[in-house]
Amino acid sequence: MTGFDASSDSQSLRGFLSMVESKFPSEMLRVNQPVSREFDTTAIVFELERAGKSPVVVFENVGGSTTPVVTNIAANRAILAACIGVGVDDLPTAFRERCQKPIPSQLVEHAAWNEVVIEGDDVDLTTLPIPSQFSVDAAPYITAGQITARDPVSGVDTSGFHRLMLKGRNRLGVSLHSRRRMYEFHRRAEERGENLPAAITLGVHPLHYMGSMTYAYAPSVRKFDIIGGLFQEPYRLAACGDKGLQVPAGAEIVIEGEILAGVREPEGPFGEFTGYASHRSTQNVFVAHRVRMRRDAYFHSVVSGMSKDHILISCITREGEILNALKRNLPNVIAVHVPHTTCGAFMAIISMKKTAAGEPQMAIMSALSTELYTKYVIVVDEDVDIFDMNDVMWAIATRVHAEKDVVMIPGVKSAIIDPTSDPKLFTVTKMGIDATRPSGVDFAERLVIPEEHRATARDILAAAGVQL
Repeated sequence: MTGFDASSDSQSLRGFLSMVESKFPSEMLRVNQPVSREFDTTAIVFELERAGKSPVVVFENVGGSTTPVVTNIAANRAILAACIGVGVDDLPTAFRERCQKPIPSQLVEHAAWNEVVIEGDDVDLTTLPIPSQFSVDAAPYITAGQITARDPVSGVDTSGFHRLMLKGRNRLGVSLHSRRRMYEFHRRAEERGENLPAAITLGVHPLHYMGSMTYAYAPSVRKFDIIGGLFQEPYRLAACGDKGLQVPAGAEIVIEGEILAGVREPEGPFGEFTGYASHRSTQNVFVAHRVRMRRDAYFHSVVSGMSKDHILISCITREGEILNALKRNLPNVIAVHVPHTTCGAFMAIISMKKTAAGEPQMAIMSALSTELYTKYVIVVDEDVDIFDMNDVMWAIATRVHAEKDVVMIPGVKSAIIDPTSDPKLFTVTKMGIDATRPSGVDFAERLVIPEEHRATARDILAAAGVQL
């Protein structure tokens, strides 16, 4: 166990903000004028998106609070790529490769969030500048809370996002609807009649955000070690509370408590990534016993709904996870794209250099079985730009024979909050589309303008005063 200067830690939210200000100064927006806790932060981020802008935003005065609110930290592919040190096009591949090389975490003695400690009856979560996102939301929500807990059986911990509805001074509604590790940890604790000790971490680096959304790894591997793989150095953790939990040493705020066993209370609705209000929830309850924080803490909030801040990381992590699964048996797969416009989850587009009939169908089955949320898979040839939906739709329109190139699989498990899933079974019909050229036959030749001629055209237009 060692000590370190948490205030200058490159693994922290502050380290990230410093990087953005130095390398991407035009992508940092500080809003000094007062804004309301009700809907203003959400409205501002969505107006920026409509203008094609995705800056990191720091609100200095939200509802009169002296605690700044940081949002939109994960809405820009170029910035996220810079965090890993690669180009934008290489981001999903780099994510995939680093997640396969976890690095053991490092436990340190000192944490920035130990400067202020509030316990027992003094805990009051309502003093935090928690924004209301949408008018349909049942209450203000902590949207950037990373919950950490240990498996009661194996002792291995996990970390992940779960929506947290403010119910009172020390009470939060929780939904564990992803039905992955946290859901299982709580089920196992509840089976024993025990509450699940947990800590909510606020204000972490986007690479923590990214690594926490990784699922294709062995049960014995800690997510913190995967996050270390993304940083390419041990992730620095510190112990909190009396339950042996460890959380990032460079975090801004830590809320310690437990998810209650045998207690269910209404939670939601909440404006989810689907673009709809979601009433579906596991209706769990978290009770806070202690809050630790920096003296000058930032409050981190993720704008919900279909904002890029809410969805883009999901796109990138799913691209990496699906690419990882496909590469095992189809090395000729080139890339995967999960579009933001399909809620960062429900559609995957696969580019491949087809060498034999049936390979697109293999890719479809593999992708659908890899990612719970993915409902539609489109496979295209290497000449199609999977990041250009116009090009993808052209391939579907000109290369698909619907009677043989479209496959449907009914009754497949899907996401609880998918509005098309069965309200009791949470199943859907999933679909794959082979939009590649048919094998073994002469096919029409695509019209292509050589890049050198396109470059010449751009120069001529620029000289004529046309900005492209």
